[in-house]
Amino acid sequence: MPRAIILLSGGLDSATTAAIAKSEGYELFALTLDYGQRHRIEIEAAKKIAGHLGIAQHVIMPIDVRLFGGSSLTSDAEVPKDVPLEQIGQHIPNTYVPARNAVFLALALAYAESVGAERIYIGISNVDYSGYPDCRPEFLQAFNTLANLATKAGVEKGQFSVAAPLLSLSKGETILRGLELGVDYSMTFTCYDPLPEGNSCGRCESCRLRSHAFHEAGIPDPALRHPSLRPLH
Repeated sequence: MPRAIILLSGGLDSATTAAIAKSEGYELFALTLDYGQRHRIEIEAAKKIAGHLGIAQHVIMPIDVRLFGGSSLTSDAEVPKDVPLEQIGQHIPNTYVPARNAVFLALALAYAESVGAERIYIGISNVDYSGYPDCRPEFLQAFNTLANLATKAGVEKGQFSVAAPLLSLSKGETILRGLELGVDYSMTFTCYDPLPEGNSCGRCESCRLRSHAFHEAGIPDPALRHPSLRPLH
């Protein structure tokens, strides 16, 4: 059975991506990064998802990028709230973590080579996203090239590929695809700035995109835990 690495954050995108990878016949090895994010509750969500999907091995790796700063997700800077949907993605917000996907994929690449995995899955989308430069097809293509130039397995076998099956899907389409594969979205967590009791804030860009996605899909959000997370019309 071929092996693949899934970057598992605990959100709906990575949960759907993991289910897609499993449906494509891969034995999954999950990597979750504990990078000092303020929304660390997502790590517990990742554990639940890994158990639900029967992940062969789930590595939770500490890497504290708070030492660098540069993002509201890893500092006390204010997370943007109540941004109109039509403005989300028009600029790079302060929730962007410098080079995060490049760093995460590099670690996933090392993990893949160590366990003999041939593919890495990442749940990035070029459609519904917050303007992050590391969610674009150009980035994915460049990293695929790097993966096969920078590793022993890549040089000897041309082995690695990085897959982003959600790249051209909206979040609503992502949810519908996940439901086809049996994803339990009640296990997922998306908020950038959780309330003290652990509920979603309902106002950050991530919450608003999620709420809009479930509205677009025509179903209620099963993880709804805060009254402000009502469907957006």
